[in-house]
Parts: sequence; structure tokens; C-alpha cells
Amino acid sequence: MKIIVTYSSKYGMTEKYAKWISHDLSCVMKDIKTVNANIIGNYDVIIHGGGLYAGGLSGLNRLKQWFPIIEGKHIILFSCGLADPDDAENVIHIENSLKKVLYPEMKNVIKQYHFRGGIDYSRLNFVHRSMMSMLCHTMKKKGYENLRDEDKLMIDTYGKAVDFSDRTTIAPLIEYVNSLSDM
Repeated sequence: MKIIVTYSSKYGMTEKYAKWISHDLSCVMKDIKTVNANIIGNYDVIIHGGGLYAGGLSGLNRLKQWFPIIEGKHIILFSCGLADPDDAENVIHIENSLKKVLYPEMKNVIKQYHFRGGIDYSRLNFVHRSMMSMLCHTMKKKGYENLRDEDKLMIDTYGKAVDFSDRTTIAPLIEYVNSLSDM
């Protein structure tokens, strides 16, 4: 089976996961900006990783454009964001956001995985820095003691660089892809 890992990464966290996945699967990895419909159509397994930004997954629009070409192939999405995927509430929020943007026929055929990235405030562009500032300000208004642990951590690390990435979390995705060759 021919496998490709594509990614869309603004600050490097999603690219890090894409590198780990492509290494473990011994397959090609490409920034989705460098891929076209002719290239993507040559693969049996398409794995795409994107950063989570305001409920959207970066690079997803290209996959949606190519869906008529890749329909019937194994399509896997992975998200990378600050939200902890070990928190069921976060996973529900991420998956509900994705359901809003995926075509109905995509929802039942795409396998999804969610990984935790990090943030380096010194590297954020103006828009993302402003969004994070407003988010932290809004959370502080709720009162620190009323926040979830994850929200407290965001306030505590605001303005700093934090990296929650963990290579071991890709294991289920790797196992799933390896199981496809047994089918």
C-alpha cells in the first residue's frame, strides 16, 4: 500500500507529528501546499495533519476539494492543538467542529486522531496572539478557582513557550495503518 502523510503547520507542532508518523510508517511526507490532485490520487492511504485554529483544521479544504479523487481510499485526519485530547470534552468539541466542515459523505469514512501540541507566544502572528490574549482575558473573568485544570494551565503558561507533544501518542494511528495491510 502506498501511504502519504500531508500536513499543514503554522508553528511546527503538526509538522513534528507528521515527521514522526512518516518515519514510523516509512512513507513520504509533504506539506499539503506542495501536493496536487494528481499526486494525492496515487496513494492508497492518505493521512493529513492540521493545526486546530478557531475550530478549524488547517489544510482540510484541499482534502475536501480532492474528495471525489480520494473517495474509496483510506483517509485519516489528525489534529494538533493546545487542547488535551485525553479530556473527553475536548475531543467532543474537536470532532463537532470537524463535523461542521466535512462533507456528509466524508464523516463516516474518515478516521480521526487528536494530538496535543504546544505554543510559543513569541512566534505567534498578531491575529493568533490577539485571539489568545482575548481567550485568557475571558477565562480570568470567570475566576481562576472556577476554571478547568486545562484552562488554569493556559493562564499559568500565557506568554511562555510550552510543548505538550508526545511521540508515544501516535501509536494507535500507526497500528491502525499497519492493520490496513492485513485487510
